[in-house]
Amino acid sequence: MSKGAIIGASTVLVVAVVAAVCVVSFKGNSGKGDGDENLSMSVKSVKAFCQPADYKETCEAELSKAAGNASSPSDLAKVIFKVTSDKIHKAISESATLEELKNDPRTSGALHDCKEMLGYAIDELKSSFDKLGGFEMTNFNKAVDDLKTWLSAALTYQDTCLDGFANATTTEASAKMQKALNASQELTEDILAVVDQFSDTLGGLSIGRRLLLTPSWVSEPADPARQRLLAADSPAGSPDFKPNVTVAADGSGDVKTIMEALEKVPVKNADLYVVYVKAGTYKEYVTVGRPQTNVAFIGDGAEKTIITGNKNFKMNLTTKDTATMQAIGNGFFMRDIRVENTAGPENHQAVALRVQSDLAVFYQCTFDGYQDTLYTHAQRQFFRDCRVTGTIDFIFGNSQVVLQNCLIQPRKPMENQANIITAQGRRDKRSVGGTVLHNCTIEPHPDFKEEAGGKIRTYLARPWKEYSRTIYIQNDIGGFIDPKGWLEWNGDFGLETLFYAEVDNRGDGADMSKRAKWGGIKTVTYEEAQKEFTVETFIQGQQFIPKFGVPFIPGLLPQEQKDVLIKLSGREVEHHHQRGGGAPQGAVAPQQMLAVADESN
Repeated sequence: MSKGAIIGASTVLVVAVVAAVCVVSFKGNSGKGDGDENLSMSVKSVKAFCQPADYKETCEAELSKAAGNASSPSDLAKVIFKVTSDKIHKAISESATLEELKNDPRTSGALHDCKEMLGYAIDELKSSFDKLGGFEMTNFNKAVDDLKTWLSAALTYQDTCLDGFANATTTEASAKMQKALNASQELTEDILAVVDQFSDTLGGLSIGRRLLLTPSWVSEPADPARQRLLAADSPAGSPDFKPNVTVAADGSGDVKTIMEALEKVPVKNADLYVVYVKAGTYKEYVTVGRPQTNVAFIGDGAEKTIITGNKNFKMNLTTKDTATMQAIGNGFFMRDIRVENTAGPENHQAVALRVQSDLAVFYQCTFDGYQDTLYTHAQRQFFRDCRVTGTIDFIFGNSQVVLQNCLIQPRKPMENQANIITAQGRRDKRSVGGTVLHNCTIEPHPDFKEEAGGKIRTYLARPWKEYSRTIYIQNDIGGFIDPKGWLEWNGDFGLETLFYAEVDNRGDGADMSKRAKWGGIKTVTYEEAQKEFTVETFIQGQQFIPKFGVPFIPGLLPQEQKDVLIKLSGREVEHHHQRGGGAPQGAVAPQQMLAVADESN
């Protein structure tokens, strides 16, 4: 079954809830006056359906035009998805009318991005209601989690289309595309609002969590032997390691380049397809495409297997197109590989990795760059025991992403520049996007140690989009971080609507007494963070991480602190782990951080 059908199936599941919400809306709206009694049932149904929407006028107008005599919640749900997809199709068509602007290379690149991104948005919205039969409510929670993720991604892709025009030499194309996408963006936000109310309405019901509607690209959990193999210190050194294809730059493998290996991956692959990338430096631009699902890259170590590139903004490329590597196909896994962009700080935006793969895992990898190193673009990802280096906004995007036990190293920027670790890109208040750093070490890169904390300032985050959301939890924050902590993007933009929080951090840079006092900076308790911003609750990590054998902490560590040494990405790094009765239930104890996830995971 296609992912579109799965989205349709999940939507049908939620449609059952629409009826309940609509009934409540009808009852709540009754008695308002005789005028309502004269409205047709279809008009009343549309009004009830659009009640949670932020753009009620758009929702009601578009549904009324397209719904005809449809009045049932299920029919209206079908209509709003179809209308939104049609609006995006129309925007793609209208982009063809901008061909006369292709002489501007930045506009040309932005138009190319739009066609690609809007195609992804349609994929996320596509429904197959006519092919679906009955449904069961036993999977409501997971279905809503998936729907929110995919709808948030659809909105992000539309935003990315428009972001590409930011540096174009003409504003004409940008204005035309913004106008073309206004309705589809508003409708996508409206669908997200409706789904959000559905989940609130039925959130308290005792609905089982049996996984009935699993996307077709999700592979079966790995057997214990394969889990142990994937989590071993050196999988490639085991006699049991049998990759599907081996890449070796020196000619000793099946192919010489990674892209050649990817050509062998079956379309919409359901089983884990392992690509072993032997030690060597691979000067190529790697894209794991949309149909290439459940692909695993296994290297010989982040200092031995290196994928390198130097594309950058000064080449008249959009930010997305500067990436050395792009992981798009869902269910992607990578370990023991370094991805770098060597363009340098003087060339501005230069991405090492862009990832939009849903349910993706990165383990013991290094991502080296300067500005915009790690583009966590959309959907759900988990990074464990990785190293990320950079200068400006070097972890950015609108994924639901958790970086756990990672080494975060700001490095020396250009003169008169500041370092900013994250620039999260959440534009809608109901979007599930957000960046969580948990139990990471934040320290200066070796090239920056002497100057860190001096005239070159380093900040935790700045708000790329209006509802930017970043949470630092139980990290070791070095004293070189500016006491203000957070930096403005442009004047007061986003300062009241963003969501920034620090929870139970340690180190000389964790002192919050001199932090910025904006309205969007939240006080989040340990208990609240445990409920909302963990691997288990924020990215539903229990569903997809264990099959790779990667260690992870599903919740938070105990609150009180003590110092322990753990091995992190091949280095001995001092962490101030928590004191108490060991690791929380289902987690890996500190001394076992790099062991295979235990059976409780």
